[in-house]
Amino acid sequence: NGCSYADSGLHVPIQRMPNVSLAADERGGSTADLIAGVDNGLYVVGDKSWSIDMQRYNFQFTGQRFFRIKSGAIVGQVRDVAYQSNTIDFWNSLAARGGPSTYLLGGAFNCGKGQPGQVASVSHGAPSCLFTNVNILNTNEEAGR
Repeated sequence: NGCSYADSGLHVPIQRMPNVSLAADERGGSTADLIAGVDNGLYVVGDKSWSIDMQRYNFQFTGQRFFRIKSGAIVGQVRDVAYQSNTIDFWNSLAARGGPSTYLLGGAFNCGKGQPGQVASVSHGAPSCLFTNVNILNTNEEAGR
């Protein structure tokens, strides 16, 4: 189940990702509540760069900011971090969703695709979420620096 559209009547419609959002848990807590339940982990804020294979199965993402969590508290900011997984393992690792107050809608106005190129707006929303057992990389070490 997908969708396709063209950016104008002058172009042929091409397959596009649908604008899908993850609903907040109506009984879910705040981001601080999710963090309070983590013994050892990372809090990822925003998105910065991404790499996704052609089948949209394996991926790697970085965030705008990363914070270390120890014993349910943020203990400092970290850098040179990425997380990677595959679609099935990642969504199966979703342990909790935050409540409505944590929901954010984001997107881009310039998702380009096709030849000749077409531009489309995309958006995806989600609450704060807790994922477990996701592979974390030190990107500085991975680059051999």
